Amino acid sequence: MKRIYLMLFCLCVFAMSRAQKIASFEVNPTHVSNGIQMPVSVDLDAVTFLPDSVLQLVEVQGSKRIPVPYQVQSTGKRVLYWQVDQTGDKAQKHVYELIKGEARPNGVAGQAKNSFPVISAKKDTGALTIGTGNRSFLSYYYLTRYPPKGVDTAYRRSGFIHPLFSPHGQVLTRIQAPDHYHHYGLWNPWTHVLYQKDTIDFWNLNSKQGTVRFAKFLSMNDGPVFSEYKVLHEHVVLKKGPASGKVAMNEVQTVRIYQPNNPDYYIMDITSELNCADTSEVLLLEYRYGGLGWRTTEEWDNKNSEVLTSEGKTRKDADGTTARWCIVQGKLSNDYGGLEMMSYPGNYNHPEPLRVWPENQFVRGDMYANFDPTKNMNWLLKPGHTYTLHYRFLVFNGHFTKEKAESAWQNYSTPPAVQVKIEK
Repeated sequence: MKRIYLMLFCLCVFAMSRAQKIASFEVNPTHVSNGIQMPVSVDLDAVTFLPDSVLQLVEVQGSKRIPVPYQVQSTGKRVLYWQVDQTGDKAQKHVYELIKGEARPNGVAGQAKNSFPVISAKKDTGALTIGTGNRSFLSYYYLTRYPPKGVDTAYRRSGFIHPLFSPHGQVLTRIQAPDHYHHYGLWNPWTHVLYQKDTIDFWNLNSKQGTVRFAKFLSMNDGPVFSEYKVLHEHVVLKKGPASGKVAMNEVQTVRIYQPNNPDYYIMDITSELNCADTSEVLLLEYRYGGLGWRTTEEWDNKNSEVLTSEGKTRKDADGTTARWCIVQGKLSNDYGGLEMMSYPGNYNHPEPLRVWPENQFVRGDMYANFDPTKNMNWLLKPGHTYTLHYRFLVFNGHFTKEKAESAWQNYSTPPAVQVKIEK
């Protein structure tokens, strides 16, 4: 065994001696991360045109060079992603080097797959699941889910997330609750939409005016840093009339989960790109709920859960107020956890209005929350334009504080700058 280790050490020394430094990256966080990794990225093509398979990323720690998982995504240009591992109660500078080494036999971008654990998305029996090792983070239903037997099939739906799991494996979402059969975990309809001179309700499925359906997968990406899927959702008119059967609005939804380095946290980003499906304008009318909604676990009520917003509002007074972030957390069996919802500063009507169910909802205080950019104003979508909403969800176990929430939002809204120095 000692002989094998000696051989491996010699191989590593030999490989490093033949390595060529391409560039150095300096990351200077301005906010403490509370032990949560911070995703960062650089334009790789602006640094080098070398193929991904010959590149290695290392962190400089004194005389040491520590290999770091990275991932390259190509969408017209190559972007290099990795995560900054920040610990302690002060923001610390990190320095990395991008190195040219020997080509990997499999040519896999973002380090060889056997070097670091990979987070991946897999399809099975109508749902796509993102996970790593024996941990699952979410399932996304792309095939239609029907309501329980005896319930009007108008409540059927595809294109939603359930379950969304806490880091310790508890379910944070609920679908088809008897009080709202049209609630589907994390899902995305708009309630009152003016399209071709008629108002369509895509949220309340029992109205049979409209629905949202999965149309197709656009892309999937796996790797040691993140896993993501991109899908097309269609807002379909069902209401009788000239527009019946038409797709009024398209949504391209991208869901990305970053590989966690901490058993108590992980990051999920959801991007929603809205556009008109034809030459007709779409007017999202002011209404008290709409957009990306979250029906929480049935385990939560007004005695074992809590709400806190960036403006200091709680379950008592959060509804109808605006916020940059909102924590919803509570008891989960013998554990505790929840998530922080974060609105990106570039979103329409940011800071965004909140819809939070009152404490006496269904007497016991069932929980529902969402950011609703059209809660207090209309939103006009014009043909030929794309309108984008960005959200980050920090999913956690344990009790989350306002200090942690504010720090997480700051790192999301103003991510650490990466200073690039290219070797000549």
